[in-house]
Amino acid sequence: MDIGDPIKTTVEEIRKILNVENVIGKTIETDELIMFPVTKMGMGFGAGMAEGKGTENMEGGGAGAGGAAGIEPVAVVVVHKGVSGPEGVKVLSLKNPDHLSRAINEISNAAVEILNQGSKIMKERGENKTKKEEKKVEVKKEPTNKK
Repeated sequence: MDIGDPIKTTVEEIRKILNVENVIGKTIETDELIMFPVTKMGMGFGAGMAEGKGTENMEGGGAGAGGAAGIEPVAVVVVHKGVSGPEGVKVLSLKNPDHLSRAINEISNAAVEILNQGSKIMKERGENKTKKEEKKVEVKKEPTNKK
C-alpha cells in the first residue's frame, strides 16, 4: 500500500490555498488611498496508513490524508497617496487589542512623539547655531605701544 497518493493530493490542495493573495489581499485603490488587507492563516495536516490481517487470513489496509486551513483578517495597511514618508502609511488593526497590545501601542506612539520632538529641537539648534555664526563679528584689537 502506498500512502504517497493521498499525501500528494492533500499537499497540492494546500498549495492552492497558500498564496500571497490570501495573506496580503487584493489591493483596494481610491483617488486618495491605497489599501492592502492583511490576514492571518493557520493550517493543519495529517496522514496515516494501516495494514492488518484478520482471524481467517484476511488482509486489509487503508490510507488517508487530510488538511484544513483558516484565514482571519487582522489589519489593513493604508497608504495616503498625497503624503510622503512614514506619515503617509497607517496600519489599522481589525482585532480587539488585548492589554499588552494596547500598552505596546501606547509606548510606541509615545516613542515616536519623543523622537519627533527631539528631531525638531536638534533642527532648531542647528538653525540657531548657523544664525549665530552669521551674526558673529570679529573684533580686532589695535596694538598698543606702551613704553
